[in-house]
Amino acid sequence: MTPEQFNQATADEACRLIAHCVALESWIKALVAARPFSSLDDLLQTGDRLARGWDERALSQALAAHPRIGEKAQGNGKEARLSTSEQGSVKHADDELKEALRLGNVAYEQRFGRVFLIRAKGRSGEEMLAELHRRLGNDPQREQQEALDQLREITLLRLRDTFQ
Repeated sequence: MTPEQFNQATADEACRLIAHCVALESWIKALVAARPFSSLDDLLQTGDRLARGWDERALSQALAAHPRIGEKAQGNGKEARLSTSEQGSVKHADDELKEALRLGNVAYEQRFGRVFLIRAKGRSGEEMLAELHRRLGNDPQREQQEALDQLREITLLRLRDTFQ
């Protein structure tokens, strides 16, 4: 799909076309309302600007659609398929790494009360585990910001991939 095709779609169609990017209806609708876009860069910059307004509530809502690192995504939708493919490096990890990720997920959830979120695309299982351990040392405010940054990265990667 091209930005021009996105511009020409009805609002409902346009929302459906980007719904897999993030489970935040308000962001989806705001991006659709910002049309027309002159280029992919214009579209991505607008998506980024809108994502920078996310807060703890948006993070909690979006995380409902994200699986734990190393676990199978729930559901049959495009977002679940993307999560599975983005975590491909963990799919064939050895049992030791899978167990370390499982234990790290538990520790993270106990510390911060939410699922550990990281842009998995392009990262190895070992890199994600190292980031999980590093981020366990964050204070809650710093960790919330890191999680929001990761959510924005994931969303923008998915948005870019939609138009390429």
